[in-house]
Amino acid sequence: MSLPGEPPPVPPSKALAPAASGPPRLLDRVREAIQVRHLARNTERAYVHWVKRFIHFHGRRHPRDMAEADVQAFLTSLAVRDHVAASTQNQALAALLFLYEHVLGRPLDRMEGIVRARRPKRLPAVLTADEVRLVLDGLAGQPWIVGMLLYGAGLRLLEALRLRVKDVDLERGELTIRDAKGSKDRVTMLPECVRADIVRVLARQQRAHALEAAEGRGRVMLPGALAKKYPAAERAWPWQWVFPSDRYFRDRVTGGLYRHHIHETVIQLAVRVAVIQAGLGKRATCHTLRHSFATHLLEEGYDIRTVQELLGHNDVKTTMIYTHVLNRGGRGVRSPADRLGQPSGKSSLAPSRERSAMDHHAPAMDDSPRKLRR
Repeated sequence: MSLPGEPPPVPPSKALAPAASGPPRLLDRVREAIQVRHLARNTERAYVHWVKRFIHFHGRRHPRDMAEADVQAFLTSLAVRDHVAASTQNQALAALLFLYEHVLGRPLDRMEGIVRARRPKRLPAVLTADEVRLVLDGLAGQPWIVGMLLYGAGLRLLEALRLRVKDVDLERGELTIRDAKGSKDRVTMLPECVRADIVRVLARQQRAHALEAAEGRGRVMLPGALAKKYPAAERAWPWQWVFPSDRYFRDRVTGGLYRHHIHETVIQLAVRVAVIQAGLGKRATCHTLRHSFATHLLEEGYDIRTVQELLGHNDVKTTMIYTHVLNRGGRGVRSPADRLGQPSGKSSLAPSRERSAMDHHAPAMDDSPRKLRR
């Protein structure tokens, strides 16, 4: 059964048939090598993008016909001509190293002479508690709940959107984050201030899902090969998204219709509008709420190891970037000028009552119009 506006389902015989005979194309081999290693979907998109860009940079030559010098020229061009950030250049290098080692079976030798983009040391953008309140007050509905989880639990945006019903423990007040960055699971808190809203949302969605399941719909994609091991789990309530999209998408392999979670751009746009309406004098995104979560916990005196576990960082050094809040005013040092107070009448914004020494010794100027000499 197809939904209004959806294309008719693809017959299984056609959906499962190979697209064309012959050896797989290079980009398909790259995707397969990434999927075999269970890398993130975003990693797959990024690596495929950089392989394409590398090929077009060298006039559509096949990578097997190129070597280290060609990779060096491409990476140097990114830094010199395109002025990319250091992280962008490193991502391109990682993609090409993966291509040659795991796809072409020819690992690159040590490359020298690459012009590296400088990696500046940046502090994360952080909002004050009042600024966070202004931003969250500008959100409503699902974006408000997601924003509360970003700030109240320190989630990344996709971690919040990929929450499933079974990962929300209302009794214990916990959220289980599955397959997060680095393919890790972790447990974090469920903010009490948003608990009642999630209960109402889940109750409403459970009723809607029951009607869809009765009509043969309500399927969601399962991770890995769980769909083969548990065929009925695709329509089971515990596996449904906490933040489902209103639309279905068609799987290109099976031809089936699946419901996806809401797209990240929906939340990003809502947060951007809320930041503008709040009139903040700083740039803030969804990830800024996560930065603010970590910073405010450290301000309140929580142990940095606890914050590290809640954020899901591998190394405490990553979490230490938020300790800049402990270094107020030049590493906690109070300026000696602040001990003087504000001298009376000496503010740079107040009009001077006395003429400066330079003006005092300067000759007086006659502002009266001079008579013209004949």
